[in-house]
Amino acid sequence: MNTDALQAHATNALNAIIGWATSPQFYAQIGVIVFALLAAYMLTGVVRRNTALFAEPEEGAKFFKVRAFIHSVGDLLFPLLAVTGLAIAVETVAGAVGSTWLVKLAQSLAVVYLLYALIKRFITHPIIRTAAIWVGLPVAALKVFGQFDAVSGFLDGISLEAGNIRISLYFLIKAAIAGGLLFWLGRFSTNVGQRVIRGQESLDVPTRELFVKLFEIAMYFGIFVLLLQVLGLDLTALTVFGGALGVGLGFGLQQIASNFISGMILLIERSMSAGDYIELEDGKAGIIKDINMRSTTLETFDGKEIMVPNEKFITAPFVNWTRDDPRQRYEVEFSVAYDTDLHKVPPAIEAAVSKHPRVLQEPEKPDCELRGFGESGVNFAVEFWVDGLDDGPNKFSSDVLFLVWDALKAENFTIPFPQREVRMIEGAPKLAIRKSGSNLKK
Repeated sequence: MNTDALQAHATNALNAIIGWATSPQFYAQIGVIVFALLAAYMLTGVVRRNTALFAEPEEGAKFFKVRAFIHSVGDLLFPLLAVTGLAIAVETVAGAVGSTWLVKLAQSLAVVYLLYALIKRFITHPIIRTAAIWVGLPVAALKVFGQFDAVSGFLDGISLEAGNIRISLYFLIKAAIAGGLLFWLGRFSTNVGQRVIRGQESLDVPTRELFVKLFEIAMYFGIFVLLLQVLGLDLTALTVFGGALGVGLGFGLQQIASNFISGMILLIERSMSAGDYIELEDGKAGIIKDINMRSTTLETFDGKEIMVPNEKFITAPFVNWTRDDPRQRYEVEFSVAYDTDLHKVPPAIEAAVSKHPRVLQEPEKPDCELRGFGESGVNFAVEFWVDGLDDGPNKFSSDVLFLVWDALKAENFTIPFPQREVRMIEGAPKLAIRKSGSNLKK
């Protein structure tokens, strides 16, 4: 297209705009639009002032939640009345003037504004609200103005072809929007389903966790298939994709697959579950917070979280302190002086330790044993059983040591400490050392 043709098109467009702007139909439509908007604005004020439902209810009033909701959506009244008034104006102008394009344009803008107000009012999640404003609102505007097919056709024309595969810009945009929406809905549904399953007290914890993971897998698989249907992809293409995925798992993703399968094995065989205290071979320990598809989360007593691949629990040994029985046996050591009556020590210490409210009498009562004769004193140790772990909120060993201290003081038993004796021997030969060259003489 040359310059003269462009100039001719621009001149024709300018003449058409001038003709529209100077025609009586144009001014008639402008007047109707202004009147409809003013009428909607004034009617909004009258309704909100004179209707009790739109007044702010007092706390504890009858139907408080319903009235509070109606009051909160009062700002939607003006755009709703504007759309209604412009719809009436379209019919009025069509019969009186015969041209309605400008009023229809104003009505379309009012519909878009109403959608924007609805999004701002009812969508509170920041990410979803942003997506609705920047993605959903433009799509709705194109639909309202009747340009959606033209724009989608233009975007579909921008494509990349490789053999029988054709990927267009419109396909990528649709895949991103549909995928994001479906997987967000899937995640929301999964969280709700997990809460429902974990709330079933009739099932034990490992069974609930197993059902949670199976529900999560089924949910995401269903979303993936649904996404393929939305995008119009043939499901038979999954055979080729499945073969490629199998090769990828065999080479590059074998660790991920191994961790995933290990997690399922752990849930099925119930060697550990949420709430168990686990100690790994490398010394890391913590309470199992969650068993995920790839890893298990251990929460330590100092607030840290350790992410352990599930494969480690299958291929390496670990200690489950609380799987079948939460009771644990601990011991604390102490010493007494050599001049102590050793036969009185065990009964006094066992009686003192038994007074602790968390010390158990089953499967064994506190047992004080003579362990050996040390350099400074006689070594004892008292063994005791408790229900729980000696860490975090519990301080069993510390409490028992205080009880041992009080018992020793009450019985006047002496706690030894290192002592040294220095003896001066009279008449011993004296050693005189003097330096003479490199020789030392006595």
